[in-house]
Amino acid sequence: MSPVSRRELLLAVFPRYRKVGRREKALILDGFCAATGYHRKYAIHLLSHPPEPKPRRRRVRACRYGPPVMRVLSKIWEAAGHPWSVRLKALLPLWLPWARQRLKISSEIEQQLLAMSPRTMDRGLRPIKRRLGRRLYGRTKPGSLLKHHIPLQTASWAEARPGFTEIDLVSHSGNAASGEFLYSLNVTDLATTWVETRAVLGKGQTGIIQVLAEISQALPFPLRGLDSDNGSEFINQHLVRFCQQRQIQFTRSRPYKKDDNAHIEQKNWTHVRKLLGWDRYDSPQALEALNDLYQNELRLMMNLFQPTVKLERKERVGSRLRRHYSAAQTPLDRLLTHPEVDLKRAQRLRKLRESLDPFELSKAIERRLQRIYRLANSRLSPNAAAKAA
Repeated sequence: MSPVSRRELLLAVFPRYRKVGRREKALILDGFCAATGYHRKYAIHLLSHPPEPKPRRRRVRACRYGPPVMRVLSKIWEAAGHPWSVRLKALLPLWLPWARQRLKISSEIEQQLLAMSPRTMDRGLRPIKRRLGRRLYGRTKPGSLLKHHIPLQTASWAEARPGFTEIDLVSHSGNAASGEFLYSLNVTDLATTWVETRAVLGKGQTGIIQVLAEISQALPFPLRGLDSDNGSEFINQHLVRFCQQRQIQFTRSRPYKKDDNAHIEQKNWTHVRKLLGWDRYDSPQALEALNDLYQNELRLMMNLFQPTVKLERKERVGSRLRRHYSAAQTPLDRLLTHPEVDLKRAQRLRKLRESLDPFELSKAIERRLQRIYRLANSRLSPNAAAKAA
């Protein structure tokens, strides 16, 4: 028996030993000596005067990264839109040349930032992170038209080829579902994680087709496949004809199975809801301002400067499911290394990235967001309702 086990047995036996009579004490003592191998006199002494439990000494980790390093890291983290630590580590090489000019950092601080692990970043940023956490909801209703003519997507897309995408709408209805309001249409490519977003007033079928045609032109690769949910804005004759004319594979997810569209559901948060919240937008001015943001600064920030991770495989370890991810890369970096992408177009995007300052992009996005917030319908937005209450 190990010393730790002997100590645990002593602490467990002592309360009962103190309460019983002499005959019972002799029996307990016999068993205690047999289990521990102690001499009887030593066992009597221990059971009469048990030692206090020794407090465990907590090892204090030496502080390797000082306040100057964490200050620079927090500024980059905030300018990049508070990314996950794995993505934050991957974007540092892209952002540090601009941070060197803007924040006047030394080469020593730069080396420490590049050497820092994602878990260390999490620990250092923990005091600043106590935020977020709001409920997501939508305003789409299932459509029955042509549902049985559009195949279910039960297997994975051919993710090795760019152009196979998932699409979804994000509602900007605020507290009221009545009337006409804006939606954000998200399209994400599974192979490269490239995302295009556009705003549309209402979810009429004609408007959705026009926005999809515009997005297909903006994508740096041909649109080969669409996978949507079962909303009537997608399950209709207009979209079926649009896909047939352009030879686009069109599938839908299973009803009430959000995991079938896990890629786009995640982008709905990072590219729309995290920035715009749950306020109501229902004016032409808001439509113009949103599309101006989606087509310019936000598109460049998310696709050129924001690394993403892709799930490679899942592994069952006992009762736990362990997920293995590929190295974090920006959508542009995935484009540059893909054999089926137009290299001239990808190289133009690479040169554009080299000329852009991500800190300036972040400031421009913030300025545009402040203007958009002023265009919200405050009477039907959750913030106004909370203030009134």
